[in-house]
Amino acid sequence: MSRTLPKFIPRSAPVILLILTLAAAVAFAAVGHLVARFNANQQARGHKLYEQGLADASAGRYDEAIAAFRAALTCDPSNSQYQLSLARALRDSNVPARLDEAESYLTALWQRTPQDGAVNLALARVAAHRGNIDDATRYYHNAMYGVWSSNFDSNRSKARIELIQFLLKEGAPDKAEPELIALAAALPADAAAHLQVARLFAEAHDFNGALTQCREALHLDPKDRAAMACAGQAAFNSGNYATAQHYLQAAVDANPQDANSRRLLETADLVLRANPFRSHISDAERNRRITAAFTQAEKRLDQCAQQTGVDLKAAMPASALVNLHSRWMAVKPDLARLRSAAETDLPDNLMDVVFQIEQQTAAICGPPQGMDEALLLISQKREAASQ
Repeated sequence: MSRTLPKFIPRSAPVILLILTLAAAVAFAAVGHLVARFNANQQARGHKLYEQGLADASAGRYDEAIAAFRAALTCDPSNSQYQLSLARALRDSNVPARLDEAESYLTALWQRTPQDGAVNLALARVAAHRGNIDDATRYYHNAMYGVWSSNFDSNRSKARIELIQFLLKEGAPDKAEPELIALAAALPADAAAHLQVARLFAEAHDFNGALTQCREALHLDPKDRAAMACAGQAAFNSGNYATAQHYLQAAVDANPQDANSRRLLETADLVLRANPFRSHISDAERNRRITAAFTQAEKRLDQCAQQTGVDLKAAMPASALVNLHSRWMAVKPDLARLRSAAETDLPDNLMDVVFQIEQQTAAICGPPQGMDEALLLISQKREAASQ
């Protein structure tokens, strides 16, 4: 046997090299296959962990979500979506110590793709968590005009709405106002969208802007009861009580169960009946309203004095209510001269006393009701209420 073995052993060096090369190729192919299978398994495991993390985050289980996203990243360390999701979970866990880590992940992602809308939105929310208006505004704007994989218009609108809500929460309505105007200018023909923006205008105390949006919603859907109530409340808050009365009556007629609209309607009716400065009323009606208001102010003053234990007739100790009573008594004789057309400043002088009583008693004894509330509203929005 040993004598015949050499016959099968190649004696040529090229043949030996070829055999070794083929063997190496087979080995490399086998290793490559194993590596590919390992990577595929790792990616599949990472994706499963990522899905679990999303489910945990959606349910508010942020500790579990963070652990799942970290494990997913060990399977696929360069996956930007895993990094973004981990950063979001760290941020939303409301653990201050985790906010810096979230920001570091997001900053690294932003440096690679500064135009990415989702990354900029995530950074904006980190800045919002910290109450940093300048950084939040910058990143929200980047998100609005950044690159989104889908739904560009929807994501842009949501980012602007979120910025507005943040600015209003931070007490910066002046910064929110231009954002609101830009948002309103790009709204679709959808009543619900206009109502949402109307609420934001109202929150910014721009009640005329809110009324405009409520009217747009009504134009799109004239039977929308929410839009009727919205227009009525916006007009009421702006001091335009005649317009408020119109819309609130429509809201109550359409929905008798709307208690808020009914209450506002009753107050608007009182304001319109009590306001002596309304245009197109006769001198006699004006004088009647002034006299009624003057009498009502005395009642309110007496009630507030009783509530606080103040003797209005006592000279000492002096108090705001005693001083108001003294002023009311000083101008009371002027009521008899209201019929005189020459006394052009008298109505204003008398109503100034009424308004001071209503304002100071509200501060001392709390918000009034009924006719006193109506007189207080007239004092606060006299110019608008006169229309």
